[in-house]
Amino acid sequence: MSRKSPLITVMAAAADKAARSLLRDFNEVENLQVSRKGTNDFVTAADLRAEQVLKDELSRARPGFGFLTEESKPVPAKDGQNRWIIDPLDGTLNFIHSVPQFCISIGVETDGELTAGIVFDPLRDELFWAERGEGAWVNQRRLRCSKRERLADCLIAHGRARSEEPGDQERLLAQMGYVMRHTRDLRRMGSAALDLCYVGAGRYDGFWEEGLKPWDIAAGIIIAQEAGVYITDTSGGPVSVKTGSVLAGNPNIHSQLHKALAGR
Repeated sequence: MSRKSPLITVMAAAADKAARSLLRDFNEVENLQVSRKGTNDFVTAADLRAEQVLKDELSRARPGFGFLTEESKPVPAKDGQNRWIIDPLDGTLNFIHSVPQFCISIGVETDGELTAGIVFDPLRDELFWAERGEGAWVNQRRLRCSKRERLADCLIAHGRARSEEPGDQERLLAQMGYVMRHTRDLRRMGSAALDLCYVGAGRYDGFWEEGLKPWDIAAGIIIAQEAGVYITDTSGGPVSVKTGSVLAGNPNIHSQLHKALAGR
């Protein structure tokens, strides 16, 4: 199924339109880096502009769908079933600092189940997309996760959401140290949506992060799963956009990565 369905086509077109404004704003950020005011206010406005474009385009195409987005209040589904889960700019801190690693993420949830998603990286012109039971793709190429069997041979990614809970930073540092010592290496790139897609593409062998929001991971989860990635929450339980934690790995190393993180 390398031919996109009408639903994927709608999402891809909306993301492409929103990406045009993001790319213009990203080019402008470099000029703002040296200003006294900095880039935060500018990027917040860029985020809001991109979200509004997505909402306008998606509402026009599927007026019955609801919305769960990062920047505005939830909108209930008129059809009572479907909603978009949107992050107009995943990798905001990268964007603020002119680091070229960010994306647009759009997931579809039907009766509480993730059924479709796209993640668009406008700088590399890579569109990751998937529908439940139909496989995952990047542009027109089928995605399949890696098949490495030993954690020692793997490249693992992770992320860090801000947390005020006592001990969270120390626990994460202990996990990072252990994983670095027992794998080929560790990467922290700043976009959970792209990290999940990269595990699906075999670029990474695994990924974990806690403290995430639904819009950070909705699209990435289904894309990775359809590429053969095994995903749980970090405790090893069923993954859900509500739990805010993700542990993803190819089926050979997921349990090894889980054991490496457990108890630290």
